[in-house]
Amino acid sequence: MVHIRDVWVNWFEGEENGYNVCDFFEWRSDDRIEVLDQAFVVKVNEELFDYIENNICELPDSLLDAVYQKSYLRKNMSRIQLDYCFIATDGKRIIAVDTIGYRTPIRKSRLTPRQEQIVFELLQNEKIQEFKLDNILFAKEYHILSPSPEEMKGLTRKERQLKQLLFMALDQLFTSGNEAEVRYWYTEWDPTMYMPIQEMTMEEAKDSLFEEVKIGWTSRHYHLCEKMIKGQPFFEKLWELEHGESVK
Repeated sequence: MVHIRDVWVNWFEGEENGYNVCDFFEWRSDDRIEVLDQAFVVKVNEELFDYIENNICELPDSLLDAVYQKSYLRKNMSRIQLDYCFIATDGKRIIAVDTIGYRTPIRKSRLTPRQEQIVFELLQNEKIQEFKLDNILFAKEYHILSPSPEEMKGLTRKERQLKQLLFMALDQLFTSGNEAEVRYWYTEWDPTMYMPIQEMTMEEAKDSLFEEVKIGWTSRHYHLCEKMIKGQPFFEKLWELEHGESVK
């Protein structure tokens, strides 16, 4: 049984993709940092680590039983016992998890570099029980509202958030927009394609626009996002939260 003490955590709630559980260097001054007075550490295989990091489905019973009430949150002068909270590692990667009493990894956090080092050092000398997926089939599927890691590779926290906002706006366009609207926004993205776009079917225009937009993040992505969300209060609020200013 291995524990570590005084662990800083920055919980990201309801995130099914690991790239949205930000590394320490991307933590912000207005993030809410908590301290685990004691955290239970488990070693898992790579498959289970991927499942924990990139999913919010139910965790294996054997894992939940092993970690039950073995971690504690420090709050003011109190020490609060947590039902299913733990730190998982596959020997290469590390993630902290709190199910907030459920059986799914609702909240996830990275650790500080120092705490990561401590976890790796502990694993060198301790034999930790490995857990398996207990017949759970895991085949991660990515789509426009859950982009693949490849589509987010190399982006900053702000860029990832704005790109996901752009994808939400595109999904709305593709779901409820008409042919003229799709062609209009494709032309906004690439005015040089005006004539070929007019010859495309609606499905061809959708597919081509998304295939181009999903690559990287540039000023073109930024301005397309800013234009597409204008006049939509929910999207504008998300923009302001991430960008710090109103849509122009």
